[in-house]
Amino acid sequence: MTFAALQSLADRAALFTALRQDALVSATDDLGDHRWDADMNAGTITFTANADPSRQVVTRAQLIATIAPGPRSLLWAWAHPQGDAQGLAAQLRAHGLEQGIAELFDPELPFPADAPGDESWIAAAAHTVGGAAIEITGCSPYYSAPIGGGTRAVFLLDAPIPDLTVAAAVIALPRILSGLALADARTAVWDLARLAGWSLTWADENYTGASVIDASGSATFRFDEQARIIGFEGSLGAQG
Repeated sequence: MTFAALQSLADRAALFTALRQDALVSATDDLGDHRWDADMNAGTITFTANADPSRQVVTRAQLIATIAPGPRSLLWAWAHPQGDAQGLAAQLRAHGLEQGIAELFDPELPFPADAPGDESWIAAAAHTVGGAAIEITGCSPYYSAPIGGGTRAVFLLDAPIPDLTVAAAVIALPRILSGLALADARTAVWDLARLAGWSLTWADENYTGASVIDASGSATFRFDEQARIIGFEGSLGAQG
């Protein structure tokens, strides 16, 4: 477990986050072997093909937090001396104040006492922070970047990837669902529709299924008594 209050937020956005991260990976994988460079003054992260530096994916980037093994803590970007007090990180703080979530408005969070604080734990914590930030702001995808000494920085990106459509999700979800553990799949499907701007209709008052729709297609999810996804079907093309 990383930061419990943040994890619950990230869990809600897990499906949407996974699909947006998948789109970012697809865009950067198209570059082949590549590097990333951050320009904090310009507010960009650029992914550049090593074989052909003219091939790039340029994103607008806002720092959300850094997670460091030395002090064993997470520092929110709004609390950093060079941080942006009015940016997306500040939206997380405002949400925390509104909802009474101290983990979002305390400037620095110590690691849980039993956290190993090693590279893999910090990477998992960065994923949690990224998912929570997506849930609160609606901005995606995120990027977790190693910045030296075992520290990771988490950014929210405005990347040149298409908006998420039902049609794109229908193609990607069977692969993504096979490797994704969802704490509450029913809530994750509802939140996927909310964050993507799709229409959602529940199958019945017991929430045994849900249908989502946009101009590109439709999809239907079926759930078991533990709210796990037990069926998924999609249809592509304009919906009447």
